[in-house]
Amino acid sequence: MSDDDAELLRRLREQEERLIFTRFDHTDAWRLGCRLVDLATQRRLPVAVDIRHGTQQVFHAALPGSSADNDAWIARKSRVVFRFGESSYLVGRRLAAKGATLAAYGVDPAQFAAHGGAFPVRVRDVGVVGVVTASGLPQADDHALVVEAIEAHLAS
Repeated sequence: MSDDDAELLRRLREQEERLIFTRFDHTDAWRLGCRLVDLATQRRLPVAVDIRHGTQQVFHAALPGSSADNDAWIARKSRVVFRFGESSYLVGRRLAAKGATLAAYGVDPAQFAAHGGAFPVRVRDVGVVGVVTASGLPQADDHALVVEAIEAHLAS
């Protein structure tokens, strides 16, 4: 593993340790989703965004330039978060650093995508209760957009 890979993995783990909610309900999902849409709209980003609380989709928006393909990516990336309890980007980068794929875990790549953009909604003393996902940009940018929105939401 290169020093750059190790540093990226360290930074991604730090984000997950730091970005923890004290609570998360439908109102929080709406506010966070609107924040994500506002960020993407201001930057004219062709993304779809999605928030799930458990198995329920509680927020979804498709911005100009996004497509139904982004919805399929959202579903696949979200499944990675629920399966592994970590962001899809962290899972994917860790696998890449090991020269491995999701197949090593017996999951169907048609159903799971370890590409950046899905981040766990982790509630303190509870665990992962949902997932926030963006799709439409390169994976590092999808991940960064979601992290930026969560950081702003938790700071407000």
